[in-house]
Amino acid sequence: MNHVIIGNGIAGIQAAETIRYLDPTAFITLFAAESHPPYCRPMISLMLEGRISSDRLAIRNPHFYDDLQIRSIAGAYVTSIDVDAHAVTIDDHEPIFFDRLLIATGADPRTMKIPGHALNNIFPMRTVSHVENMLTDISTARHALVLGGGLVGFKAAYGLMRRNIPVTMLIRSEYPLSMQVDDIAGGMILDRLKANGLTVRTGIDALAFEGDSRVREAHLSDGSVLACDRVIVGKGVQPAVGFIPKDRIPVDLGVLVNTNMETGIPGIYAAGDVAECIDRVRQCPWINAIWPEAAMQGRVAGMNMAGRTVSYPGSLGRNVIRIFDLDVMTAGLINPEPDDGYQIYSRIEPRLPVYRKFVLKDNRLLGFILINRIETGGRLVSLIQRQFPLSASEMGILKTL
Repeated sequence: MNHVIIGNGIAGIQAAETIRYLDPTAFITLFAAESHPPYCRPMISLMLEGRISSDRLAIRNPHFYDDLQIRSIAGAYVTSIDVDAHAVTIDDHEPIFFDRLLIATGADPRTMKIPGHALNNIFPMRTVSHVENMLTDISTARHALVLGGGLVGFKAAYGLMRRNIPVTMLIRSEYPLSMQVDDIAGGMILDRLKANGLTVRTGIDALAFEGDSRVREAHLSDGSVLACDRVIVGKGVQPAVGFIPKDRIPVDLGVLVNTNMETGIPGIYAAGDVAECIDRVRQCPWINAIWPEAAMQGRVAGMNMAGRTVSYPGSLGRNVIRIFDLDVMTAGLINPEPDDGYQIYSRIEPRLPVYRKFVLKDNRLLGFILINRIETGGRLVSLIQRQFPLSASEMGILKTL
């Protein structure tokens, strides 16, 4: 059996390992857009802080591909898929044929197509190379601008602050982490960011950049101009689907897959941040672009590619992050539509500070927010995943957490 895997992130790596374990004689070719060996993408912000070097990010040993007898082609971008011929093409090279194909290309950072966006010292933060580029001449930085108030934006701002670089964060919404928390938690986080010396401006975005060859200032939507000599764009990501023939392989925001991680074309699979599968809580196609789900999807795809029929139970979004001295954990649905039968229990103790919010429907836990005292978070995630009605005792405990 001839397997081709596009992408060497955690989904692609898990799939390759699973295939090799189940089929020692299979031929596996893996294309990697990056030249770096497999690494832990969520930890790249620690490089920006200066806490670790890039060699500490590796998740497999240097001989990983040789040990598993995987043909690895690094620095290679697949430019097209021929569905009928069962072949992929890299640039103008000869096609490479497959019996089973896994699309695990992940996601690309969203770009800002505004005047001046191509100036030097304007960076995304998605890969090791992005951070390495940020660190070039970092000692000369005088003021940084971070665009976006999500997880990437905060990690970028925190890393720069750890290097004693003044940072301004612009957030289009009214509070940080608006995709992960509600307005109460967002307000608590915003207060904590400001208290720790981060300048945060909400409800504002950048309209243009100016400079010579390098960015020198940003023109903002409130009419002001902000001096900055480097910009980090943390505006989220979008699935890397540009090379996929959308008239043949169903694509919505990401590549649509069934419970076996297979696309609408038999023998072609997708996993990780590029794949759109059923969300356990919403019960509709969704992308939860987080590391543990990508790893599980890769394993399930690998098992099915190797001939074992295994179903993926659906994804569940969740995040844990420390924001200075605030521990924040969220999972599932936390901002439901009003008047649609949801039960919401919340409690706040501002002086501690502690905040809890639980979203239920038909006595099933669908989501939660925890600010500080997050020790019960793992148990709460399991309650969401099992989707059974809570017992009376579980409901009682929930209301007292």
